[in-house]
Amino acid sequence: MFFIILHFIIFLAMPPFFIGVINRVKSLFAGRRGPPLLQPYFDIIKLLRKGSVYSKSASFIFKIAPMLILTSIICAGLLMPLTGDSLAGFSGDIILFVYLLALARVLTILQAMDVGSSFEGMGASREAIFGSFSELTVFAGFVTLGIITRSTSLTDIFHWGHALKEPATLFLFATFFFILLAENSRMPLDDPNTHLELTMIHEVMILDNSGPGLGIILYASALKMFLFMALTALVLLPNGDLPGLMPAGFLLLKVLGISIMIGVIESIAARIRMIKIPQVLIASFVLTVFALLISLFERGMI
Repeated sequence: MFFIILHFIIFLAMPPFFIGVINRVKSLFAGRRGPPLLQPYFDIIKLLRKGSVYSKSASFIFKIAPMLILTSIICAGLLMPLTGDSLAGFSGDIILFVYLLALARVLTILQAMDVGSSFEGMGASREAIFGSFSELTVFAGFVTLGIITRSTSLTDIFHWGHALKEPATLFLFATFFFILLAENSRMPLDDPNTHLELTMIHEVMILDNSGPGLGIILYASALKMFLFMALTALVLLPNGDLPGLMPAGFLLLKVLGISIMIGVIESIAARIRMIKIPQVLIASFVLTVFALLISLFERGMI
């Protein structure tokens, strides 16, 4: 029971804090003090206390989509072994994990298209195109991890403690880190702070949200980013068979390190041209396939 409560505390309470870490790192690079580390919590709470304004063309899909998006991401979080073991893991849960995140993407796209806005429809189109590349890379990465660990369960995959001895995991870490940036609309692919509709991907899809709906979407985005940061960290440095509370503490330290890396990258990197994003996503998929071939060759399967 204790580890179940700890899992929910880490997954439901900690993600906005790491968004605050990223913002603080970016502020330090800019020579500013920056917002408090807990500012994302204050923003979400403030939005939840406000009223909502809906477009006259919005249907019930637009109103229920935020809660459905949040629910699908929470369900995906139940499969991630944050404290050593997942709460709802089973053999083959890597497939359900990817599909739950894909469901959240589909719901976001449907909500963006529901209001009939040309700008949000443009963002939904970009999200669908870029998401098709990133999901393919994630699937290929999980296939590679399944071959290396001989398991299709996230818990078993990340209990395997010899990742640094596998050359393929170094390539997978690079590709999963880039997918982390792509899936969460971070620099250099997308700027989460921009308000120019012609260049936005994720932010343009939520322009019509307000009040509690917007707060729920921002909270769900923080949970999704935390899942991808945890996934990226566990690919390179699995928890193995650490006892007691060590897996949870070790994971939080790794996620903190990745948050700092993201803040540094967003401070020193320029955004790439949108026409180049599919090419970079394809390159990450090719790198994942290369890691897959290495793992197959080392085991004499090819």
